[in-house]
This record gives sequence, C-alpha cells and structure tokens, in this order.
Amino acid sequence: MVLLHGHPRTSATWHRVAPLLVRRGFTVVCPDLRGYGRSTGPAPTADHVGYSKRAVAGDVVEVMRSLGHARFALAGHDRGGSVALRLALDHPDAVSRVALIDCLPLTEHLSRITTEFATQWWHWFFFAQPDIPERVINADPDSWYRGDPQRMGQENHDEWRAATRNPDVVRGMLEDYRAGLTVDRRHEEADRAAGRRIRCPALILWSLRDDLEDLYGDPVEIWRRWAPDVRGHGIDSGHHVAEEAPEALASSLAGFFGGRPE
Repeated sequence: MVLLHGHPRTSATWHRVAPLLVRRGFTVVCPDLRGYGRSTGPAPTADHVGYSKRAVAGDVVEVMRSLGHARFALAGHDRGGSVALRLALDHPDAVSRVALIDCLPLTEHLSRITTEFATQWWHWFFFAQPDIPERVINADPDSWYRGDPQRMGQENHDEWRAATRNPDVVRGMLEDYRAGLTVDRRHEEADRAAGRRIRCPALILWSLRDDLEDLYGDPVEIWRRWAPDVRGHGIDSGHHVAEEAPEALASSLAGFFGGRPE
C-alpha cells in the first residue's frame, strides 16, 4: 500500500497509521511527494509541468516498480489525493484500489467557487501568484506554518518543521498549487471531455470537523462522476486525520484494502 501525504506535511504524517496497517499484514510505502520534505524537485518553469500531478504520479509508479511492485493499493490525503486521482487515471493497471481522503478533483472545486470557498480556501490563489508567496512565507515560516508537537508527534513535527524552514521546499509546495490551477486543471478537463474514469474500486473519506462536507454536501456523490465503483464515509477528526484519528483511518483503509483484522 502507498500512502501519499498532503500540504504542508511530509511522509512522516503517517507515523501513527503505517504501523497499524503493517500489523494488519500490509507492506506500506510512504514517499515524500516531489518538492516536499526530503524529496527534491526540478527548477520551476513557466508552465509548471515539472510539478504537475502527472509528473508526481509518475514518480510514485517508478518508486513502486523499483521496489518490485507493479500493482498496489493507493491512498492519498489532501494534495496527495490529487496525485492519487491522476495516478489511478494515468496508470490504471498499477492501482488495485484507491482511497481518496479530504479531497475532490481540482476541477470540481473550481467549478463550485462561492464566497465561502474563496474566503476559506483563499490560499490556493495566493500560492499560485509568482514570487510573492515565497517572500512572505520565507520571511517567517514558523509563523506561517503552525503545528503542535504533542498533537503531531515530536519526530513528525521536527521533520515537518525542518522542511517548512527550507526555501527550496516552500518553493516546491507552491509549485504544486501553481500546477494545480494550470496544467493539472487542463489535464482533468481533458479527462472529463474524453469520459475517462477511475477503473478500480474507490473509497472516499473525509474529516467531519473539516469543511469539505459543509461546502459541497456529500463528497461521495461528487466522486461518482469520476468512478463507477465508489463508497465512503466521514471520520470524526480535523483535517490532518492521519495524526488526529489514526486508528479510525487505519481501520477504514484496512477494511477497504482487505487486510487481516487485529
């Protein structure tokens, strides 16, 4: 099973979930997404293609093949969910099942922009601006990115804090958002026009104390436009569910992916 983190976390965000899944019989791989954490990314370009979800999905497929896994289960949270969607669409033979956590396709967000969305998700559009976000964030990254060592776990917090203090990582994370509003949006629009859908079974999970359901209603109904075999439910947690509700998340993933019960 591959677990893909979201913004602004690293692969260490899964430190409470991964051991529970290993205990249930899974082999678990937790990479840092391109440009995040300790994963380097290419120099930015005007078209942002180097940080597209297509490029990052290709990274994951190559990593898994190098580890001897041509086919695997896949879970992605937040921005990692966007990568998981792209991977399932571009490499359907590689993905046995996919879990998409606290996310929607980027074009579904953009087609539903309201005052509430623009107010709560304003950072999407700020991060997409050239140069200014780097200057603002790198001036005081500890104030911009806030985390609680007790809630996150000390080692996870320390790894995350080192990443957020690295200007190259900040740039990579911003390029993720710039790609999202440009090249990734175009890729999803092309998918919809061609009628491409996720072929494998899909599990949709969302945090009940986050705003996804408040903004859009039932996320499963939106995902039915993208996958014929889809089910899902909410988890009692804030947005960073892997850190806040690891047992509930691991149980949901293991049940869906077919691990043995504890």
